[in-house]
Amino acid sequence: MLKIGTSGLLATQRALATTGNNIANASTEGYNRQRVNFSSRPPEFLGGSFQGTGVQISSVSRVFDNFLTSEIRSGLSGEGRLSIFASLAGRVGDAIGSEASGLSDGLQSFFTSLEGLANDPSSTPVRQVAISEAESLARRFNTLDSRLESIGREVDGRVAGAVENINGLAAAIGELNERIARSQGASGGAGPNDLLDQRDQLIAELSEKIEVNTVDRGDGVVNVFIGNGQNLVLGESVNRLSVGNGAFGPQTQEVRIGNTPVTNQLRGGELGGLIDFRREILEPTRNELGRTAVALAQEFNRIQGEGLDLNGALGENLFTVGEPVVLGASANQAVPGDLQVSISDPSELTGNDYRLSFDGTDFTLTNTSTGAASTFDLTPDELDGTDPVSRVVDGVLFEIADVTNFVAGDRFQIQPTRTAASEINALFRDPAKLAAAAPVRASADLGNIGNATISFGEVADIENPNLSDTVRIQFTSATEYNLADGSGAPILDGAGDPVTGTLGSDGEVAFNGWTVQIDGEPVADDEFTVQANTSGSGDNRNALRMAGLFSENLLDGGRTTLFGQIDGLVSRVGSATASANTALEAQRGLVAQSRMARDSVSGVNLEEEAANLVKFQQAFEANAQVIRVADTIFQSLINAVR
Repeated sequence: MLKIGTSGLLATQRALATTGNNIANASTEGYNRQRVNFSSRPPEFLGGSFQGTGVQISSVSRVFDNFLTSEIRSGLSGEGRLSIFASLAGRVGDAIGSEASGLSDGLQSFFTSLEGLANDPSSTPVRQVAISEAESLARRFNTLDSRLESIGREVDGRVAGAVENINGLAAAIGELNERIARSQGASGGAGPNDLLDQRDQLIAELSEKIEVNTVDRGDGVVNVFIGNGQNLVLGESVNRLSVGNGAFGPQTQEVRIGNTPVTNQLRGGELGGLIDFRREILEPTRNELGRTAVALAQEFNRIQGEGLDLNGALGENLFTVGEPVVLGASANQAVPGDLQVSISDPSELTGNDYRLSFDGTDFTLTNTSTGAASTFDLTPDELDGTDPVSRVVDGVLFEIADVTNFVAGDRFQIQPTRTAASEINALFRDPAKLAAAAPVRASADLGNIGNATISFGEVADIENPNLSDTVRIQFTSATEYNLADGSGAPILDGAGDPVTGTLGSDGEVAFNGWTVQIDGEPVADDEFTVQANTSGSGDNRNALRMAGLFSENLLDGGRTTLFGQIDGLVSRVGSATASANTALEAQRGLVAQSRMARDSVSGVNLEEEAANLVKFQQAFEANAQVIRVADTIFQSLINAVR
């Protein structure tokens, strides 16, 4: 009886201690409620039957649900990713959509100034306003890209910080794995509950940084994997992450585990959110801004070059813009200078980056955003370096002077528009250099009888050496005409025959690099003259073309205007931000639900523990009473035999 009472006293004493420990750790983050498991001690055979010998503690276990814990880890990983993604995407959206730094207002102001130029092409103040607005628009491009580049540097720094945090957590998990294995071995298999809680809490914190998968080895040790199964923690061994230059130099940051690049394989958590933001928002936004800058600069310069300024000279380029960036892999034999890349058609640009690789026979160009690939099938003369290679893909011209400079395995990263916005600038400040006038003018002879009128169409070839020559269009019938020079002499073609033509239904006449439009019905002997515009200070025809540039579909294969491009970019970034914020709120709700579900199983309920405390206290007192009774009986027996 004394033995039974003593076993009960010791067991309930331990149960009281465990209950007290639960109460003390009710607010401890990551603590799982512990429970004492009682079992009967082996019985003894006495007087023809078995007699119980008391109670013992079989174990003190954690009340733990692995499924709910894994669910919380997954939720924390998603919440960490969405939180950082939404925050940074919101900053990008604020930058490109704000009135102070966004492009819509800058484009509108420049457009309005060009309308003013078209209304009063000879006014120097009006011209100065147009030049100032051009400079202001260029600065907006520069400033906006600079802000995005600054965010990019911040992301690089935060990636490095997240990697250091991950390494620290991984090292702590590896150390706990060692302590748990040692403790479990020393105890004969009993798990060290507090150490297990500490490790689970560290894994939860790690999940906030990066999505993880865990595998229990069965001996108390947990292995931790990231990405596509790369081992971060194997028992006590830890593989550290590192951040460094990518395959194409310092412009391409890369995360490695050991010597293996894993940037594109990492998901979830803060690190995954940073990587996703850079890939899905930051880099595409910079590329799209650059695409807009290229289209604006090239098309405006083209129209400017097809007009006459106040000095009577053909217009000079107003804008300069950044060239495509070519990055060579560190292991290349060829250097970036062996590959020349330029923009051939802004309307066909995709805003994506490309990777060009050489296999020793052909070049393969891969769109890094879509994965679409095209092959440059080389001719024998191109392959042996006799002929240069020239290919146009998505509006980008790729030129290779000598293929023999390349060896199999050479790779290049091409960013056609990445720096265009940062390097767009206005080249001149002289208002007289704005080419508001057309280089040629067309007029009808005063003696014409028909009702036909003529208007200047466009300059198709500004480099035509005969562009400014006087040409007379002399009709011999309502549709047939001859061309004569300024003196009236017939213009001869290369074979020595007079140049004649037939007026089509479109009314266009093209010659010497210009196109004019004849409307109405001419009659025989009607004559029209096209000649150099020698006094065009009040001519606004080219200024009208400049102002009309903003309503033309210059992008996406002739489907999108400059305003539409900017509005679409703001909308896409805003939509991505709103979607991330909505998903973040939903994810937080799911995490809260998972925590509540886990706490209902593993959390400390103070009311329940108080009840247990009373129960075990009463059991302790009852067992003490058993010992007291046993002592009384023993003393009675002693006294009986004295």
